[in-house]
Amino acid sequence: MCSSTHRHSLHCILPPYILSKIAENGSPQLRAMAVHSLLIDPTMRIVRASTAGPVTGTIARRRAAAGNILTPSPLRTIRDAGGEPEAPGAKVVRREGDAPTGDVAVNEAYDGLGATFTLFWEAYQRNSIDDAGMPLDATVHYDQDYDNAFWDGTQMVFGDGDGELFNRFTISLDVIGHELTHGVTEKEAGLVYFNQSGALNESISDVFGSLVKQHLLGQTADRADWLIGAELLTAKVKGVALRSMQAPGTAYDDPVLGKDPQPGHMDDFVRTNQDNGGVHINSGIPNRAFYLAAIALGGNAWDRAGQIWYNALLDPNTRANTEFAGFARSTIDVAMRLYGSGSAEVTAVTEAWSAVGVI
Repeated sequence: MCSSTHRHSLHCILPPYILSKIAENGSPQLRAMAVHSLLIDPTMRIVRASTAGPVTGTIARRRAAAGNILTPSPLRTIRDAGGEPEAPGAKVVRREGDAPTGDVAVNEAYDGLGATFTLFWEAYQRNSIDDAGMPLDATVHYDQDYDNAFWDGTQMVFGDGDGELFNRFTISLDVIGHELTHGVTEKEAGLVYFNQSGALNESISDVFGSLVKQHLLGQTADRADWLIGAELLTAKVKGVALRSMQAPGTAYDDPVLGKDPQPGHMDDFVRTNQDNGGVHINSGIPNRAFYLAAIALGGNAWDRAGQIWYNALLDPNTRANTEFAGFARSTIDVAMRLYGSGSAEVTAVTEAWSAVGVI
């Protein structure tokens, strides 16, 4: 549900298969909204490659550079589109250091950008999206009743939701973390947004989106909900979230949205020419692998499990066309380097990928 007028590949939190179900099953107003969105959504018509930047350096160089950085701060700017389909919005409504406004969407966007910045710096010594202090920009109140949020390669854009199926898209912290992580992936492995590499791209965003929320709340792996977009669904929807990392395929079962189609095992891998080859659908498989590894290791998921996944994203062996098995090998190799070949970390990661049928 993303306009094709943007020059970057757009990474949207709401997948096209949900819009298709709304177009089939929704009220006349909801159907019209969904059909309009699908007609302008380039993900339903063309294969989009990610506009990735080059890998910005080895882990050793990163950490050497990080050692020279005093504690950095985010540089946030929030704009208001005023219900127009313009991003960035024309009106700046909050800058870094400004007090909260009377607009909840503005404040949620500001806080969500900050929480994502904090996770990546405190857990991985990464200084913003590009690891070089990139300013964090966002536009809220995009278009009328717009049911999505997306990263366009330069900023976050949030719709207000339709109020019947979806709440405002700033309300979910893990959604903000998810979309900003697309920027991190673009700057690192540059995973092509198609088929398995695209599903891996989506999964990495779910992983770190969930970790942003867990980090802010101080939750251990066993206390987290492992849901993506839990706050987005209104009370009228029969479901708990857009996706479940713990149990893919169980997030919702609703007369309008349909049933969550995500598989959690390679035996059920979905082959489709929609959704860029199933990038939002098949991401459930690596999502569950991360969940299993994090639960097996215990404690804070952003520590050992998160370190392994983050360093695997930076690993030279993770390339633009890397598929599930290749990324699994990278995570195992990283776990060996960081923790030793006979470590609990290597065992947990290997068993997690095995449990979902990838290795």
